[in-house]
Amino acid sequence: MDMENVAWVIAVVGILVFLAHLFTGIFSRTRIPDVLLLIVIGICVGLLLDEASPELFGAVGPVFTTVTLIIILFESGLALRLSMLRAVMGGAMALAPLSFFSTMAVVAGFAIWLTDLEVLPAFILGAIVGSTSEAVVIPLVRQLRIKEETSTLLSVESSVNDVLSIVITMALVQAYVVGKFEIASVSGNLIASFLVALVFGIIGALIWSVLLNKIRAVKNAIFTTPAFVFVIYGLVEYFGFSGAIAALAFGITIGNIETIRIPIFKTLTAKEAVGLNETEKLFFSEVAFLLKTFFFIYLGISLELISNELIIIALILTAVAFVLRIPAVKLSIRQAVGPKDFSVMAVMVPKGLAAVVLASIPLQQGVVGGEIIRDVTYGVVLFSIVITSILVLLLEKTRLPDVYAWVFSPRIPKFGQKAGPRPTDMAGRTDNIVTNGDKLFGGGEEKNKSPGKDGKS
Repeated sequence: MDMENVAWVIAVVGILVFLAHLFTGIFSRTRIPDVLLLIVIGICVGLLLDEASPELFGAVGPVFTTVTLIIILFESGLALRLSMLRAVMGGAMALAPLSFFSTMAVVAGFAIWLTDLEVLPAFILGAIVGSTSEAVVIPLVRQLRIKEETSTLLSVESSVNDVLSIVITMALVQAYVVGKFEIASVSGNLIASFLVALVFGIIGALIWSVLLNKIRAVKNAIFTTPAFVFVIYGLVEYFGFSGAIAALAFGITIGNIETIRIPIFKTLTAKEAVGLNETEKLFFSEVAFLLKTFFFIYLGISLELISNELIIIALILTAVAFVLRIPAVKLSIRQAVGPKDFSVMAVMVPKGLAAVVLASIPLQQGVVGGEIIRDVTYGVVLFSIVITSILVLLLEKTRLPDVYAWVFSPRIPKFGQKAGPRPTDMAGRTDNIVTNGDKLFGGGEEKNKSPGKDGKS
């Protein structure tokens, strides 16, 4: 690449950063998601410039996307409060597998019907597109006017969903290659993937919190914290567990270190353990913003064009995923919620990084129909992000939340006979949206009655 091209690329990078900030401002005013605009730019760049292809980035592309995922998860974890996390954990752990396995099974059935895929390859496709992408969900929900409980639940659920997709897909591909599928082995891998990742993330954060004051004495050491997260992620992935869960657990722990009291660390943390200061949090937030910007542009470039027939199939499977999401949310979320928050949970099913990476594995492993799996997955990723973005826009600008409430309230008695309060009437409410035992911190019924004081329900 000559110097003129280098200068042009640098200028384009600067323009893209300005556009990212502009798109954020557009979202705050028009509710058009910046994620959608960034992906459109990526698609246009890929179509207009033949040189701008995923192959151009070589090994740097996967590294960049992984770094982006780590930073987004880590920075997201910093903002999650333990009290809120405890409140939503039950709902997230119920919603993730219910949404994933129902989508996997039904998508597999449609794939067998609509394509030439055999049973096992069809289930591989279902497992790939059964995930939801935390790299898409987390930036989106942060920009929406929803309760903190909803935002936290969706962040945790998307992380869990991605792990399910990766483990199940790899297990199914291995079963296809060796001709044997062992449920016990897959279940053990899933449990170990979560538990080992959590242990690594939590213990790593506790150790780092003790070292942080000494590290700050070193000049220009602000990026040592995410560097340590990279180390944790790499180790966990190397041993075959979920680095993404470890990164999220690290962020949650270091972000709540002042409230954590573990006996084995008590003597150390009582005087020395510290969390991140506001300057560090602001810095990581800016880094996450920049990485998110280029990630979605890269994702747009990566979404290759597919045949018209497969485009139709991808659109059908995407619609299936959105339809199945609604009963999954209804069955998982036990506490009555406002129409806005329920509708956001019901439309938040975008596919992303994990699906794009997993899509090429069946073809590489010689799975019959691997090319169909790859191309359909690319289509589902694109359509799911576009449709999610459009529905988010409609939720913000129209009475679509009332439609969700009207359709489903008769089936769930807790919703009552009316659609529920408008989003503007819910401002300032902090009632929890998922169950934590029989009641929500006790007195759940009294909280549910509170909206009625102003005559609305």
